[in-house]
Order: sequence, then C-alpha cells, then structure tokens
Amino acid sequence: MTITIEETVKESIRTVNDFPKKGIIFRDITTAIKDKKILPLIVDYLCDKFKDEKIDYIAGIESRGFIFGMPMAYKLGCGFVPVRKPNKLPAETISQEYELEYGTDKIEIHKDAFGQGDNVLIIDDLLATGGTAEAAAKLVKKSGANLVGMGFLIELEALNGREKLKNDGKIVSMLKY
Repeated sequence: MTITIEETVKESIRTVNDFPKKGIIFRDITTAIKDKKILPLIVDYLCDKFKDEKIDYIAGIESRGFIFGMPMAYKLGCGFVPVRKPNKLPAETISQEYELEYGTDKIEIHKDAFGQGDNVLIIDDLLATGGTAEAAAKLVKKSGANLVGMGFLIELEALNGREKLKNDGKIVSMLKY
C-alpha cells in the first residue's frame, strides 16, 4: 500500500492534548518543519497547487505563514509581503480588525505593499475560524490588489473557517482535521 504525501506529512505532526487550554487538541507543526524531508513536501505541495496562477506576491500571515510563504515566493518567482500584528512595521500601514473568541485583534501591511492590480496569494499554517485569513483578504483588496487565493497547511474543518472565505478565490488546505 502506497502512502500519500498528505499522509506522510500528517504523520509528522505532533498532537498535543489540552493545549493551550483544557479541551483543545493542538496540531504542533514544529515536528514537521524541523524534518528536512517533510518541509520540502509541504512547500512543494502548496506551490504545485498554485503553479498555474499568475502571482506577483505571497502575503504570509504572522508568524507561521512566514515559514511557508518565503520559500514559496522563492520557488514561484514572486515577492513576499509580511502580514504583521500591530506596530511591527516601520512605514505607513493599513490595518484590518477581526473578531476573536473574546474581543478583537488586527493585522497590518505596509500601505505600499502591493500595487493596483497586483496578484496576491495569502499563505498561513492554519485555517481555523477564518478570522485572520478573512482580515488578510480584506487588506489585500483594500490595497487595490487582486486576491488569487489562499493556501494553508492545516484546516480544522469543524470550525468552518472556509465559509468566511468562499468569495476569496482558490482555497487549498494540505491537511484536514
């Protein structure tokens, strides 16, 4: 029986029960990304899913979106733009708030991160409720750029984050829990 790339990667991810609080099942990707054989499988998989798209920039969401976004940008021959938490970027920014379980948070990009009509792919490690990804999509659109789609290593299907993103282009998740 042949094991798929997805199964190989899934087996490399550590499951931690009751983290960060009781009742939560945490999917720890550090065991996958430290493996020199697994990390390229993840990057290659996500790149392959978007190789036929015209992409000018990858927007990596802080912080684990940086892990996959940078090598993807290199491999796809495009630029990389960090999507950061507030007060982390030195020049003028635009920001977008999003809902958390208790309250709100926000993310930012530099005001000049994208040009009018640039094609942007958003990358992050996890799609859960979709709040952060939806905020990143709004930032891309606010800037005048086109959103090509979004790529994630993991999607937690029970949290229905994909529903918030249904109008945001192609959505790819390598692993679904």
